Amino acid sequence: MANLLLLNGPNLNRLGSREPERYGHTTLANIVERLSQHCHSTGSSLDHLQTNAEAELIERIHRAADESIHGIVINPAAWTHTSIALRDALLASAIPFVEVHISNIHAREAFRHHSYFSDIAIASIVGAGAFGYELALFALMQHLGLRPRPLLPAHS
Repeated sequence: MANLLLLNGPNLNRLGSREPERYGHTTLANIVERLSQHCHSTGSSLDHLQTNAEAELIERIHRAADESIHGIVINPAAWTHTSIALRDALLASAIPFVEVHISNIHAREAFRHHSYFSDIAIASIVGAGAFGYELALFALMQHLGLRPRPLLPAHS
């Protein structure tokens, strides 16, 4: 059993309605539910936070280090390209994490090509849409020695 944490940065609360041609129609609630099902299948727990406040995300990472959180899946969103403070919080926590992005950040505007997290993450999943979260969770579980069930497509 592992205690896992899903973190989502700014504007991801708008998934499903925000630029659906780029981000799809899946809501963040749908993603959290799907990941919770995967965690349940391994006897693991999943806590989730989405925030538009950088300090709140940093504080949550600090608490995670004191709460026996075993791994993190994080979509830092726009902070990917700007937040050294968030990077430092992840480094200080020493919790393994997987970075995930719904869109392919390397195929977008030049300022989005650099990530402050990919070099310290155990993996980075980009451009796989909402399914990228499941791939990220699977990679994290594998890293932690858990045996997740094979990923199956979500029911439409």
